[in-house]
Amino acid sequence: MRWAFEEVGLPYDVRLLSFGEMKEAPHRALHPFGQIPTYEDGDLALFESGAIVLHIAERHAGLLPDDANARARAVTWMFAALSTVEPPIVERSMAVLLEREKSWHEERLPILEQRVRGRLDELSKYLGDADWLDGDFSAGDLMMVTVLRRLTGSGILEDYPNLCAHIARAEARPAYGRAFDDQLAVFVVASSD
Repeated sequence: MRWAFEEVGLPYDVRLLSFGEMKEAPHRALHPFGQIPTYEDGDLALFESGAIVLHIAERHAGLLPDDANARARAVTWMFAALSTVEPPIVERSMAVLLEREKSWHEERLPILEQRVRGRLDELSKYLGDADWLDGDFSAGDLMMVTVLRRLTGSGILEDYPNLCAHIARAEARPAYGRAFDDQLAVFVVASSD
């Protein structure tokens, strides 16, 4: 969620957790499912990426339009990214990571990929040649690009030039660059330990 903080110019601190720490009681008090991310601000603790981005976007200018209808559409795109587009992508990813050795993997993977392509077909058709999902860049684009990036390296995205261009435009945003560089620095430090 660094990207959302960077888009609105909000300072933030990151607390890194091991997989073990994610399952321990202190973290489960913040996230009952023992996952990441979590967000804390004073006595408020949130979990789930969409909820965190929506909270940030509602309280700081830059991620939601001022017009009420455009704002509602941006929120709709956030939900679409997480509830409609992401599930088949995650299912395919989990199959690739965890089911590769199963006897039925080769038969199942094309079915999962077709589900992903079905969603991408619809999204690509909607986006057309527009730069963003609904006018200007919004939290809806941020969440959609975050979800679509999960397909990097799959070979699937390349069949959708307009979605690739959507991702590239988002990645060219200075806020994305700062967030990516900060996250990359964490991986570099962690791998050198």
